[in-house]
Amino acid sequence: MRFDIVTLFPELFGPHLSQGITRRAFASGLVDVRLWPLRDFADDAYRRVDDRPFGGGAGMVMLAEPLLRALAAIGAERADQAPVVHFTPTGRRLDQALVQEIATGAGAVLLCGRYEGIDQRVIDRHVTHEISLGDFVLSGGELPALALLDAVARLQPGVLNAPSHEHDSFSDGLLEGPAYSRPERLTTVHGEDVVPAVLLSGHHGDIARWRRERSLEITARRRPELLSAARAAGRLSAADERYLAVLGL
Repeated sequence: MRFDIVTLFPELFGPHLSQGITRRAFASGLVDVRLWPLRDFADDAYRRVDDRPFGGGAGMVMLAEPLLRALAAIGAERADQAPVVHFTPTGRRLDQALVQEIATGAGAVLLCGRYEGIDQRVIDRHVTHEISLGDFVLSGGELPALALLDAVARLQPGVLNAPSHEHDSFSDGLLEGPAYSRPERLTTVHGEDVVPAVLLSGHHGDIARWRRERSLEITARRRPELLSAARAAGRLSAADERYLAVLGL
């Protein structure tokens, strides 16, 4: 899997690619990341990649021609027709389903916009996916690109312990429940907190049921639309529905 990243700030990616558990994916080549500094594709001495918008208005717009040269250079190196992703608040919300779709493909070209955005003609002709992290605005596309890389990398074989990501929030449409570790009893100025007894019982069936119930409860209370979607998709069992009925949910 290969990701080609067109960016004005390639130095932002180095620390992420070499730190943490997901570095296994990048170091092994499972996820091949290639950085394309956009200023290398400018055609003047000032390495200019932006200009004022037609029609007036605040800010600057990333010029089409350097972006087109970068895309052409990437296309000359890639043997496939990779998706071209543009990160923008107007795009589809990034979710686990989209991450899983991308994680099983051959990668993508990631356009990291800056300023007031990129020339619409590049988007119209070349962009296949527009993605947003949420209903807020960032200074550029580098942080969304890093988020996507991290989410995709952790799903690659051998990056995490085998079952870890299978129980992540959103993997089955629900939020993940709480987790506990040692010590069993934690004493602070606020009093003593203990790990739920069921987690210490060694009874795998009871533990699995407890975790499923916590997942259902937290999803119902914090993200009811996810629970509704899971129900509509047939992901809830009869036992799930009985427990939700007890909660009045």
